[in-house]
Amino acid sequence: MGKASIGLDERIYEYLLSVSLREAEVLTKLRQETDRHPARIMQISPEQGQFMALLIKLIGAKKTLDIGVFTGYSSLVVALALPEDGQVIACDRDPQATKIARRYWQEAGVEHKIDFRLAPALDTLDELIAQEQTGSFDFAFIDADKRNYPNYYERALTLLRPGGIVAIDNVLWFGSVADPEDTDKRTAAIREFNQKLHQDNRVEISMLPLADGLTLALKR
Repeated sequence: MGKASIGLDERIYEYLLSVSLREAEVLTKLRQETDRHPARIMQISPEQGQFMALLIKLIGAKKTLDIGVFTGYSSLVVALALPEDGQVIACDRDPQATKIARRYWQEAGVEHKIDFRLAPALDTLDELIAQEQTGSFDFAFIDADKRNYPNYYERALTLLRPGGIVAIDNVLWFGSVADPEDTDKRTAAIREFNQKLHQDNRVEISMLPLADGLTLALKR
């Protein structure tokens, strides 16, 4: 969620993009179309996508999870970074937004890398665990309903191999997590989740002020 990295003024943000962003044309087209979507605020920022693609290459990922697809930018940017035999298992239950995603996956020539599951993500994750795919994934991205973050995280951690990374979006929630007067249920859920991760000795963590806040957790 959020188009620009939190805390950066427009001048600095535009400079950052001008000297850093290398966005494929198909990704730019997808962002531009998503800008016209009523829920466009759910789109990840391009610099976040590029950072995730770099992580994929750094860890040599081949098998990944995308929990929360929306119009498909995160799945697409990861699929483009994966080797030809790589795979993204993409989880979402919105048939309309994901129609856009599937169109761009096809246009980019990466549809064969993306195994899309139109179902509640927890059902898909539980199915993967039941199929004994635990410890077989290299990377997971969580960007779905906030009150289920602990459930998504636990299942993603189970599915990740040691040395795999789970990336969690929106952990700063527009800065609301630092406002003690904000008692919104989603804000409270993210605060609680952030505290949980801070105490989780199963992982190494780093919270980055990238986009709307991105936490990386490396499974020990």
